[in-house]
Amino acid sequence: MRKKRNKVIFYILLTLLALIWMAPVVTVFITALKSQGDFYSGNSLFSLPDQLKWSNFADAWTKGRLGTYMRNGLVICFLKVPLGILVESLAAFAITRLDIKHKTGIFVFFLLGMMLPHQMALIPLNRAFSRYNLINNYLGLFVVYTGFGIGYGILVLRGFMRSIPKDLDEAAYIDGCGKLRLYFNIILPITKPAIATVFIVDFLNTWNEFLLQSILITSDSLRTVPNGLMSFIGEYGTDYGLLNAGVLISIVPVLAVYLTFQRYFVEGMSGAVKQ
Repeated sequence: MRKKRNKVIFYILLTLLALIWMAPVVTVFITALKSQGDFYSGNSLFSLPDQLKWSNFADAWTKGRLGTYMRNGLVICFLKVPLGILVESLAAFAITRLDIKHKTGIFVFFLLGMMLPHQMALIPLNRAFSRYNLINNYLGLFVVYTGFGIGYGILVLRGFMRSIPKDLDEAAYIDGCGKLRLYFNIILPITKPAIATVFIVDFLNTWNEFLLQSILITSDSLRTVPNGLMSFIGEYGTDYGLLNAGVLISIVPVLAVYLTFQRYFVEGMSGAVKQ
C-alpha cells in the first residue's frame, strides 16, 4: 500500500513539473497567434486572441527570412558537429587506447578549454580573424566552434571508451587489426551511444550559439537563427507574434535531432561517467 502511494505521489510530482515546463511553451505558442493589436488590448498573457493569426508563421518564414537563417544554421551544424565528433573521438581514442605519455595531462589540457569564458576570447578572435579575412567566413566559425566544443566531447567520449574492455584491443591485434581499424571497426561502433549524446548536445549548442557569431558574422545573408531573430526586433517596435512564431519554427530541427538520437542519450551519458 505504501509503495503504491509513493508511486502515485511520484507521478503527481512529475505531472506538476511537466505543467511547469510546458507553461513557457504554451505561452510562446499563444503569443505566436496574436496580432499587434492584441498586445495593446489589455487581455491576459494567456488569453487567446479573438482571431488566430496563423499567417505569422508564413510571414516569419518569408518576410522575416527565417528560411535563409535556418538553412545557414543547418549547413554550419551538419558540417561542424560531425567534424568536431571526429576530432574528439580520435583524441579520446588516443588517450584511452594508445600507449602515449602524459595521458592525464593531455586530458586536463583539453578540459581547460571548457573553463575559458567565450567573452575573454572575443577581442583576440576579432582582431586575428580580421587580419586573415575570416570575418563573415564560415571557416573561421568552424574553427572557433570546434575549439570551444572539443573539451566536452572528449570528456564524454573518453569516459565511455574507458568502460570498453581492453581485451577487445588485444583480440583485434592478434587478428592482425591495426590501430586505425581498431578505431573505425571496433571502438567507434561500440561508442555509438556516447557519440549520439555528443551529437545532440553539440548540435543544440551550435544551433543556439549567439555571442561568437554576432562578432564573426555581420552579413545578414550569412546569419543563422539566433542572430536572424534579432532582425525581428525593430527600432520603433517589435512584432511579438512574428517573433514567437519564428522561435517555434526554429525549434523543429533541434527537436528532430533529439527524437532521432534520444534512445541513445541516457545510455551514452551513463557510460560516460563509468570508471
